[in-house]
Amino acid sequence: MSRYSQMFDSLRARQEAALGAFVMLGDPDPLTSAAVLDALVAGGADMIEVGIPFSDPIADGPVIQAAGTRALCAGVRTADCFGLIAGFRARHPDMPVGILTYANIVCARGPKHFFAAAAEAGADSLLVADLPSLEAEPWVKDIGEAGLDPVLIAAANTPTDKLRTIARLSSGYTYCVTRAGITGTHQAARFDSALIGRLNDLGAPPSVFGFGISKPEHVRQAIEAGAEGVICGSAIVSLVASSSSPASAVAPFVAALKSATRRDLSRQRNESYAQAV
Repeated sequence: MSRYSQMFDSLRARQEAALGAFVMLGDPDPLTSAAVLDALVAGGADMIEVGIPFSDPIADGPVIQAAGTRALCAGVRTADCFGLIAGFRARHPDMPVGILTYANIVCARGPKHFFAAAAEAGADSLLVADLPSLEAEPWVKDIGEAGLDPVLIAAANTPTDKLRTIARLSSGYTYCVTRAGITGTHQAARFDSALIGRLNDLGAPPSVFGFGISKPEHVRQAIEAGAEGVICGSAIVSLVASSSSPASAVAPFVAALKSATRRDLSRQRNESYAQAV
């Protein structure tokens, strides 16, 4: 079983959803970045998603763009990112780790070389944010052959034929965006239960909501919509940028989000609400 399968099975048995935490590798420097990664685990994150610094991240809002710029200015490059992943894997052998990046980064090394290096470093999955589902099949084949789970993005307005392709090609989990546009906490998230239902009907991997998640109430709303998990990114990256001790700031924030992932608590909230009305 993959680390994702083991994680989701374990969480279902405990009636919990997955908390994913995103950070930019190398932000603000490699040593601090490694400490922040460990702090995510200490805070209770169930899965880690990491970015590779890139000059033109079209899906990222200003907070994550700034993190990438800080890392690039610190001299962090793709090889350094694989080194950070390898170090993390040695310290946390069971934690699922996914890379979120862009096609230019992959093509700069050559896709097959990139996939092999990512797998060798210890990554579990790869999400190429600007890879359309129409062009994904040959990439997905090579990603899978390298030993990685290919993760694709689904949205509420994705046509059913494309959702069918996403469900067929994805593994590990399905990244469900809560809104159109870029990452960040600037706009309210919308947790579409119909999207989750459509993906479930198509046999897609577990659905995980991302974009705009920064509070425990967002986590609960995502669970109530049927998601198997959430990913919080910009709010964590913002803490890294604003704190004099990023690891110390990140751990309790992640713990507060994780505390909202219990499905039985979400069910109790729904029942209490129904009784009240």
